[in-house]
Amino acid sequence: MRIIPRRIELEHLKAPGWKMVYGRRKTGKTFLVKNFLEYDNYFFVNRNGTILDITSGKSLSYEEFRKDFIGRLGKGTIVVDEFHRLPQEFLDLLHAYSPKGELILITSTLWLAMRLLGERESPLLDIVTPVRIGLIDEREILLELSKEFGGKELVGAAVYLREPILVPLYKPPLREFLAKYLHSSGALVAEIVGEAFSEEELRLSEVYLAVLHSIADGKSKSTEIGNYLLSRGLIESPSSVQKYLKVLTAIGLVRKKPIHGKKKRFRYFIASSLLDLHFYLEAKYAYTELETPEEFIRKTVDEKLPRHVEDFIEGFLAKVYGLRPVSVEKPELELDIALEGFKKLEIVGEVKWKNRVRREEIRKIEEKLWKFDCRRVLIVPSVEVLEREPEGIEVLTPEDLVELARESLKRELD
Repeated sequence: MRIIPRRIELEHLKAPGWKMVYGRRKTGKTFLVKNFLEYDNYFFVNRNGTILDITSGKSLSYEEFRKDFIGRLGKGTIVVDEFHRLPQEFLDLLHAYSPKGELILITSTLWLAMRLLGERESPLLDIVTPVRIGLIDEREILLELSKEFGGKELVGAAVYLREPILVPLYKPPLREFLAKYLHSSGALVAEIVGEAFSEEELRLSEVYLAVLHSIADGKSKSTEIGNYLLSRGLIESPSSVQKYLKVLTAIGLVRKKPIHGKKKRFRYFIASSLLDLHFYLEAKYAYTELETPEEFIRKTVDEKLPRHVEDFIEGFLAKVYGLRPVSVEKPELELDIALEGFKKLEIVGEVKWKNRVRREEIRKIEEKLWKFDCRRVLIVPSVEVLEREPEGIEVLTPEDLVELARESLKRELD
């Protein structure tokens, strides 16, 4: 069984004090806490309001839990999983007893993300430290999978296995695996996202899902997304889409990329490559509702995979070098990778994920990247795919990326 040691998140989880672990479902929150942290009591709140004491195996009413919880505070580490299902009174109780002892709260709902991260009157503000558990860090997944795979298979698998749900299931080849998984489990993927909204009002859930559908369909600017929602009668003005984008970004379903040289302007993307495939297939084929041939899904994987590889490598290099991915809005200078430091570009690059890069392609890459006075990189599956070595451009292969991952994690964790 593959287990990815998520050491960066664990560093935050092991810090002293009260913490709230949040993020959408199936990102490994409960798995990390139960298997990698020491705790004295673990409570899980069922949908019907009863509380299961995992440590003793007893089922408790809220009143029994409340009494037990107060008595145990300060005597060890307590975990309360899906705590948002408890009555509002529990939040007042936390105020009264904070910051006594060690406490870990776990939730998967957008409701709490909004209350904690978006409102000044949040009942948990200044009481807990929020720790978001999202996709697996690019460096960690690449380094761990390098023990099994290499070359194109390594990087391609790392792109999609950032989704923890795929880690124990994966068997190469990648494209065939993804097509079969989505064909058989598309409804499961839909539930992963849908459950993040299950405690919201139905109207809000519809708006959030519409935002995700619009992004997967190629609308990356807030005005484009807002106009799409307005045309469906889901919002009253395009500008009101901002609050939904803020929540989706906070919970980790959406990532935003600043537009280079333009203040407070962004492009929005679905953070997970697997979810991007899912929502694109929904927009194009309604594949979870209508019988969709596996071949249709395979063609979508073929279409989307190169872009997902580019996004993965850009995010990877951003973390390795402590830079910020940005979008360069010049059609003639469209870049696969653009990383910004303090107000200026530090790294630009192209990704050629193919079996042969011709001399003419290399010449065009040189012409484009030479226009930028910064570090220039070209990422390829191996140096053998190049018909000639590019001038003034650093070539990186999967083996180079693995070494960069190893060095970067060592620096961050030491």
